[in-house]
Amino acid sequence: MEKIEKFLVAFSNAAWGLPLLILLMGGGAFFMLYSRFLPFRYLGHSVNVLRGKYDDPDDPGDINHFEALSSALAATVGMGNISGVAVAITTGGPGVLFWMWVSAFVGMATKFFTCSLSVMYRGKDSLGHVEGGPMYVVEEGLGKKWKPLAVFFCVAGLFGALPIFQANQLTQVIREVVLVPNGLTSTDTFYSDLITGIVLVLITSLVIFGGIKRIGQVAGKMVPSMVLLYMVAVFYIMFANYTSIPGAFAQIFEDAFTADAMLGGAIGAIIIAGARRAAFSNEAGIGTASMMHGAAKTDEPIREGLVAMLGPLIDTLVVCTLTGIAIIVTGTWDNSQSNGVTVTAAAFDDAMPGFGSYILVLCVLIFAFTSLFSYSYYGTKCFGFLFGAKYKYYYNYFYVFTIVLGATASITAVISLIDGMYAMMAIPTMVSALLLSPKVMKAARDYFRRMREFDKREELNA
Repeated sequence: MEKIEKFLVAFSNAAWGLPLLILLMGGGAFFMLYSRFLPFRYLGHSVNVLRGKYDDPDDPGDINHFEALSSALAATVGMGNISGVAVAITTGGPGVLFWMWVSAFVGMATKFFTCSLSVMYRGKDSLGHVEGGPMYVVEEGLGKKWKPLAVFFCVAGLFGALPIFQANQLTQVIREVVLVPNGLTSTDTFYSDLITGIVLVLITSLVIFGGIKRIGQVAGKMVPSMVLLYMVAVFYIMFANYTSIPGAFAQIFEDAFTADAMLGGAIGAIIIAGARRAAFSNEAGIGTASMMHGAAKTDEPIREGLVAMLGPLIDTLVVCTLTGIAIIVTGTWDNSQSNGVTVTAAAFDDAMPGFGSYILVLCVLIFAFTSLFSYSYYGTKCFGFLFGAKYKYYYNYFYVFTIVLGATASITAVISLIDGMYAMMAIPTMVSALLLSPKVMKAARDYFRRMREFDKREELNA
């Protein structure tokens, strides 16, 4: 097992080198400038789309705009925001948070382009069902000769979409906050982790074998309450430590450029750490969210891109920031004995002694389960593209089996595997988006011209 862990760490570190950093962050910066900061100029319009102002039940697709965003957020607003941020800060210092902000800022533009393309170049699976995602963007947008790139994305997606990180961190917080303090497990925690993993398999199976419509319905109900509950708890932590907030922000900006805190003073390593955790958190440029938004009921690609760009805003700029500030102001990130979700649990307990960690357990349960439900959809789409749509649900059996593996494996091995596969998925997603970006801007100009005419007619009829 130790050799496997070392291999996965080496693979992840090699994948997240300078070329990928340039592709993700440089590509996102290009999208932002090329679109003339479109994500920020049309935030109000994107909210109106999300509210259902332009919904048409006869449009192609499986789920509405709100369900598409909720389902994508169910996967992104999850353990990446709770333990992913903790992992980033404990390994790279508070300055990592700044580079997560930068990644999210340009990630909004990336999401606009990649998710617009996921609707613009929807294809059909082997059963004739309309599907979207980077593999169809590559095949339909770039042509059949590019299919190896689509296959490459799907092979990486089979492993990148596994639920092992969510299962690992949910098991850890249950073990360390609920079981161990109450004497419900011994020092040998393998069997208690195994039992927890089996329970997670049973609950997850009830939802994911119902398909995308059930996932969308469950996510649409759980995500808003999940985000609200977590934000209220974190705001309380910040209020209890309000005198430390200015110092926390000062430390973030100082460490972002001096890299004094961690990683041997390597600023480049801290930038990469921030980009990795932001990609894991909001998935901008990775391609998973594109698969979810590609299932939206719309025939307006730009409209779905506008909805999708709200993801990094909510996920990283809001939720991840709140987690990061809570960890920094309580000082729990500097404890070498803690890792992952345990760091965040310590921050909750520091501000709310005796019950704070239990509130986090409740939040983690919701975060982790909605992620477990959504990620299976990504894997089945990749499996269906590779082996045929009628076989895609076989992937779910493999998917739920790996929940047990994730529950009993080390966090280092788990996060290294997911990080490495995310890096592989980003290559086809970003390359196809960059090559097809002129098509998106042409469609955007046409869309906003029609929307201006629509708004004028609405005003005249009012």
